[in-house]
Formats: sequence, C-alpha cells, structure tokens
Amino acid sequence: MSDPTVFVVDDDAPVRDALSLLISLKGLRASVFASADDFLTVYDPEWRGCLLTDLQMPGTSGLELQSILREREITLPVVVLTAHGDVVNTRMALKNGAVDFLEKPVDDDVLIDVLQNAIRIDAEQHAARTQRRNISQRLERLTPREREVLMLLAQGSQHREIAEQLSISPRTVEVYKARMMEKLQCRTLADVIRIASAS
Repeated sequence: MSDPTVFVVDDDAPVRDALSLLISLKGLRASVFASADDFLTVYDPEWRGCLLTDLQMPGTSGLELQSILREREITLPVVVLTAHGDVVNTRMALKNGAVDFLEKPVDDDVLIDVLQNAIRIDAEQHAARTQRRNISQRLERLTPREREVLMLLAQGSQHREIAEQLSISPRTVEVYKARMMEKLQCRTLADVIRIASAS
C-alpha cells in the first residue's frame, strides 16, 4: 500500500464494486472495505492516499470512523460520499476534518477530482511530517552549546556578539558553528536559519 490508494468504506457491495471500478479506470488504486471496523482492523499508518467513506453503515458510522481516526491521530484525508447529505451531517463531517462531502449519485469527474485533491493533501502532509522528523533528528545530534550558537545565529547575532554572550572566544564560536553546520548538513547560514525556525 505504498502507492497512493483510495480506501473505500461502504456497506453496499454494488456501490463498492462500482466505485472500485471507476477509481481503477481513472488510473488510481482502490482498496475496498465492507465496514469501518474492517478498515480500522487492518489500517497501517504507512498507507498513503485517502479514505472515501459512506456515512450510514451498520456498526461504526462514517462520522464515528472520523472521530476514531482523529483520536488515533490518523491524518489520512477523508472524503464523505453519502445518500444522506443533510446539513447536520455535512457540518459534522466537515467539523471532523473531512476534505469534502459529496452526495450520491455523484458525477464521476467531480468525484475523481476530489479524490485526487485528497491524495495531494496527504502527500503534502506526509512530506511536511517527514521533513520535521528529519530536522528533529539532526537537532538531537547537537550539544547544548552548539544549540545555543544555532539559536543566536538564527536571531542575527554576529560571531563577536555570540562570543560575548556565551563568554567564549570568537574562534571558539567558529568551531561550534562549523560542527553544528556539519551535524545539521547545512551549507549556508540560510539553511541554518531555516532549520532553526522550523524547530
């Protein structure tokens, strides 16, 4: 499931089959589930893509599924597709973080556009999380003193100012800066400032 996949959760078998066929014909990958519980049982946090769910299903409803995903900090974008699209359900689904709310029957092109947008959102969120994790891992390599030099450089302090503030020589500041840049894999001061502001 490393490829972006549309996870279809719907208790109606003909609807599941029709959605799976449409999604596949449009060049996307589909994986179908007869219930929210079936999906939650096998879900893997490494899966990429989006979730397309019905609202009213036996067992766990679509809205309850959204709540469970939020509780478990599962950020997979959710698209709701339902025949029961009243204002209350729409508001609840959107409040729970749904990317979109569509009513059956839905235009094929509209559905595919919404699903592609949800997959794009997932890819962007995943890339941002990966970048934050990488930065965090690099920052952990720094000694407390290197971290102090990093923060002062990011604030715009010059080497002489940093030396005075930390009661060390400007040459020692240079040594800490060189070590810190090597550990952070930074080539320029701009790279250093970007990492400091993202931390």
